[in-house]
Amino acid sequence: MRGKKEKYNVAIAGATGAVGGAMLDVLERRNFPVNELRLLASERSVGKKLIFRGTEIAVQLLTKDSFTDIDIALFSAGASRSLEFAPAAAASGAVVVDNSSAFRMDPEIPLIIPEVNPHAIAQYTKRGIIANPNCSTIQMLVALKPVYDKVGIKRIVVSTYQAVSGTGAKAIEELKTQILDYAAGKKMEAKVYPHQIAFNCLPQIDSFLANGYTKEEMKMVNETRKIFEDSTIGVTATTVRVPVYFGHSEAINIETNKKISAQEVKALLADAPGVRLVDDPERGIYPLATDCAGKFETLVGRIREDESIDRGINLWVVSDNILKGAALNAVQIAEYLIAHYI
Repeated sequence: MRGKKEKYNVAIAGATGAVGGAMLDVLERRNFPVNELRLLASERSVGKKLIFRGTEIAVQLLTKDSFTDIDIALFSAGASRSLEFAPAAAASGAVVVDNSSAFRMDPEIPLIIPEVNPHAIAQYTKRGIIANPNCSTIQMLVALKPVYDKVGIKRIVVSTYQAVSGTGAKAIEELKTQILDYAAGKKMEAKVYPHQIAFNCLPQIDSFLANGYTKEEMKMVNETRKIFEDSTIGVTATTVRVPVYFGHSEAINIETNKKISAQEVKALLADAPGVRLVDDPERGIYPLATDCAGKFETLVGRIREDESIDRGINLWVVSDNILKGAALNAVQIAEYLIAHYI
């Protein structure tokens, strides 16, 4: 462990994007001990000013030389930029927390959800890089970790209902435009997505693979096994884009190794880190995408036993995909780093 600091120099690569902006907000909301904050982006954003703790900070050009004296570099600039610039940041002495898919399945790079596998953060020393999982994987495993630890999980069947903000600002704008065009009686055009997203559900997130699944679906399969360090766990996913702005929802069915009741699951999740139990269906209380927006917790409800198998549980899990699904998880990793390693 290096000598502890009172404050740390932090860089955000991709600072002007949706997740980059959320990282800025989370650092402030959680009172992260920032000394210098360096905001980095592409040429078109250079000179733009963002506000952090009441002070304007100008955006600088992201280059391989941008990370001198930086302790922690939070990346949300896309996989290609991460592949190009993250190793340079690590070589400069920064610990990189990368939000893209670039390094997630690299065996030398830890894939971290702080509530689930914080012990694996220690592996950051191999390459100086830590990967943030896919947003859908994060919220699912935050909810399932206490059950996995208690009784084991044999199989997971998950269907996701994912907000357009997961695609980016252009997708948010496309949904808004299509809704307005529909109200005005105009033809709705699809440019970001292959089909109209307004008033629709698209059973495709990312491109299709040879096995018939999408990349998004296989991310959930492979990342779950890596994070749980369990190659035997069965996972199958169907990921769907829905006309919601913020907040991913998931219907999760699990088959456990040992019998556990719905009440026991509720008791586990009531005390689970990062989870808020929202489960009183008789009063119409269950997790909603509109309730999770802007919140740090992952909301879990509709917990019930699967009557079709002996050891089955159903859950409904909702989380802000920009926060816990991306920016918050990255900052939590940084918090763990400064508490235990740097």
